[in-house]
Amino acid sequence: MEPVHRILGRAVPLDRADVDTDQIVPAEHLKRIERTGFGPFLFDAWRRDPSFVLNDPRFEGATVLLAGANFGCGSSREHAVWALEDHGFRAVIAPSFADIFRNNCFKSGLLPVELPATDVRALMEAVAADPSTEITIDLETKRVSGAAVDDPFVIDDFTRWRLMEGLDDIGLTLRHEDAIAAYEAGRGTWLPSSG
Repeated sequence: MEPVHRILGRAVPLDRADVDTDQIVPAEHLKRIERTGFGPFLFDAWRRDPSFVLNDPRFEGATVLLAGANFGCGSSREHAVWALEDHGFRAVIAPSFADIFRNNCFKSGLLPVELPATDVRALMEAVAADPSTEITIDLETKRVSGAAVDDPFVIDDFTRWRLMEGLDDIGLTLRHEDAIAAYEAGRGTWLPSSG
């Protein structure tokens, strides 16, 4: 997982609420075991509509997704987060997120940022009017700024530290590699091997 400190980038205004994980990446594309390669299937059904916002070349290369309330609802598939990351998004800003989706984001390094609906609307309108509008998400100061918005967001200290250190669950475990090795070295030879 890459460390996250500050995200500065353009955004895509996905003006839809209750976007579920099956809409983010449909089940028929979940045949891979790697975390990569899901980007081409992001919003697969919606992208068949030429007027869908991700098909608009003005938003190509955007790293922030602006969305409506309850983003990431539905199933617990981690693939939804992986598809967003593989497409190039580093953060999603919405008024609210489904809990499992938010936790999957934190475990992968995609930053979910909750802001009041009025602020998300202001950002969407600014980006729709001028796709070159940049948004800054500063994890150190816990602030989002861009267009007419300059607001704090809430994130617990442990999760913030993990993201800034680039530590997923495996990375956290490997911080104790010496203690694990010492424990394994001291195990009785009559016990089953852990390797």
